[in-house]
Amino acid sequence: MPALEPVDGLRVVANPAALDAARWSGDDVDVLRIAPDEVYAIGATGVEVDDADAIVESEAGFVVALLDDEDERAVAAHTDWPIPGQPGSLAQGKIAGVPAKLLIGDPTLLVTQVAYADELRSRLGW
Repeated sequence: MPALEPVDGLRVVANPAALDAARWSGDDVDVLRIAPDEVYAIGATGVEVDDADAIVESEAGFVVALLDDEDERAVAAHTDWPIPGQPGSLAQGKIAGVPAKLLIGDPTLLVTQVAYADELRSRLGW
Protein backbone atom coordinates (compact mmCIF):
# COMPACT_ATOMS: atom_id res chain seq x y z
CA MET A 1 0.00 0.00 0.00
CA PRO A 2 1.50 3.37 -0.99
CA ALA A 3 2.27 5.96 1.67
CA LEU A 4 1.78 9.70 1.27
CA GLU A 5 5.01 11.23 2.59
CA PRO A 6 5.87 14.93 3.04
CA VAL A 7 8.34 16.37 0.54
CA ASP A 8 10.25 19.63 0.23
CA GLY A 9 11.02 21.47 -2.95
CA LEU A 10 10.88 24.79 -4.73
CA ARG A 11 7.97 26.57 -6.35
CA VAL A 12 9.11 28.80 -9.20
CA VAL A 13 7.09 31.28 -11.22
CA ALA A 14 8.91 32.63 -14.27
CA ASN A 15 8.46 33.07 -18.00
CA PRO A 16 7.98 29.72 -19.75
CA ALA A 17 11.25 29.88 -21.73
CA ALA A 18 13.22 30.49 -18.54
CA LEU A 19 11.54 27.52 -16.86
CA ASP A 20 12.33 25.34 -19.87
CA ALA A 21 16.03 26.19 -19.47
CA ALA A 22 16.17 26.14 -15.65
CA ARG A 23 19.05 24.27 -14.02
CA TRP A 24 18.09 22.49 -10.81
CA SER A 25 20.21 21.62 -7.78
CA GLY A 26 19.36 18.74 -5.47
CA ASP A 27 19.26 14.98 -5.33
CA ASP A 28 16.66 13.28 -7.51
CA VAL A 29 14.68 16.39 -8.55
CA ASP A 30 11.23 15.81 -10.07
CA VAL A 31 9.83 18.87 -11.86
CA LEU A 32 6.05 19.24 -12.13
CA ARG A 33 5.03 21.87 -14.67
CA ILE A 34 1.74 22.89 -13.06
CA ALA A 35 1.17 25.87 -15.37
CA PRO A 36 3.04 27.32 -18.36
CA ASP A 37 4.74 29.82 -16.05
CA GLU A 38 4.92 27.77 -12.83
CA VAL A 39 6.71 24.65 -11.60
CA TYR A 40 6.98 22.73 -8.38
CA ALA A 41 10.35 20.99 -8.20
CA ILE A 42 10.27 18.16 -5.66
CA GLY A 43 13.66 17.67 -4.04
CA ALA A 44 15.14 20.84 -5.51
CA THR A 45 17.44 22.81 -3.22
CA GLY A 46 18.28 25.52 -5.71
CA VAL A 47 17.62 26.72 -9.23
CA GLU A 48 19.27 28.91 -11.83
CA VAL A 49 16.56 30.58 -13.88
CA ASP A 50 17.15 33.37 -16.40
CA ASP A 51 14.25 35.67 -15.51
CA ALA A 52 14.88 38.81 -13.45
CA ASP A 53 11.24 38.77 -12.29
CA ALA A 54 11.19 35.09 -11.27
CA ILE A 55 9.71 34.16 -7.94
CA VAL A 56 11.50 31.29 -6.19
CA GLU A 57 10.15 30.04 -2.86
CA SER A 58 10.66 26.97 -0.71
CA GLU A 59 7.59 24.73 -0.74
CA ALA A 60 6.75 22.15 1.92
CA GLY A 61 2.99 21.95 1.47
CA PHE A 62 2.81 18.71 -0.54
CA VAL A 63 2.90 14.97 0.06
CA VAL A 64 3.88 12.30 -2.47
CA ALA A 65 3.17 8.60 -2.87
CA LEU A 66 5.21 6.38 -5.18
CA LEU A 67 2.91 4.23 -7.30
CA ASP A 68 3.88 1.02 -9.06
CA ASP A 69 1.82 -0.17 -12.05
CA GLU A 70 -0.77 -1.93 -9.87
CA ASP A 71 -1.16 1.11 -7.59
CA GLU A 72 -1.47 3.39 -10.62
CA ARG A 73 -4.31 1.26 -12.04
CA ALA A 74 -6.08 1.34 -8.67
CA VAL A 75 -5.78 5.14 -8.50
CA ALA A 76 -6.95 5.47 -12.13
CA ALA A 77 -10.18 3.74 -11.11
CA HIS A 78 -10.86 6.78 -8.90
CA THR A 79 -10.46 9.41 -11.63
CA ASP A 80 -12.85 10.68 -14.27
CA TRP A 81 -10.04 11.92 -16.53
CA PRO A 82 -7.62 9.99 -18.71
CA ILE A 83 -4.23 9.05 -17.31
CA PRO A 84 -1.53 9.86 -19.87
CA GLY A 85 0.80 7.04 -20.84
CA GLN A 86 3.85 9.12 -21.71
CA PRO A 87 6.55 9.18 -18.97
CA GLY A 88 7.11 12.72 -17.71
CA SER A 89 3.49 13.70 -18.35
CA LEU A 90 1.66 15.56 -15.61
CA ALA A 91 -2.05 15.02 -15.10
CA GLN A 92 -4.08 17.14 -12.70
CA GLY A 93 -7.60 16.73 -11.44
CA LYS A 94 -9.55 15.05 -8.69
CA ILE A 95 -8.68 11.58 -7.49
CA ALA A 96 -11.50 10.12 -5.40
CA GLY A 97 -12.86 13.68 -5.30
CA VAL A 98 -9.63 15.15 -3.91
CA PRO A 99 -7.44 17.60 -5.91
CA ALA A 100 -4.23 15.82 -6.88
CA LYS A 101 -1.59 15.40 -9.56
CA LEU A 102 0.06 12.40 -11.18
CA LEU A 103 3.56 12.62 -12.62
CA ILE A 104 3.77 9.59 -14.90
CA GLY A 105 6.98 7.60 -14.65
CA ASP A 106 8.59 4.62 -13.02
CA PRO A 107 7.38 5.02 -10.37
CA THR A 108 4.46 7.34 -10.97
CA LEU A 109 4.19 10.08 -8.36
CA LEU A 110 0.84 10.89 -6.76
CA VAL A 111 1.04 14.43 -5.39
CA THR A 112 -1.46 16.33 -3.28
CA GLN A 113 -1.40 19.12 -0.74
CA VAL A 114 -0.72 18.23 2.87
CA ALA A 115 -4.16 19.57 3.82
CA TYR A 116 -5.82 16.91 1.63
CA ALA A 117 -3.61 13.95 2.55
CA ASP A 118 -5.80 12.37 5.23
CA GLU A 119 -8.94 12.69 3.10
CA LEU A 120 -7.22 11.14 0.08
CA ARG A 121 -5.84 8.27 2.20
CA SER A 122 -9.31 7.62 3.56
CA ARG A 123 -11.05 7.72 0.18
CA LEU A 124 -8.46 5.41 -1.40
CA GLY A 125 -8.58 3.00 1.53
CA TRP A 126 -4.93 3.49 2.46
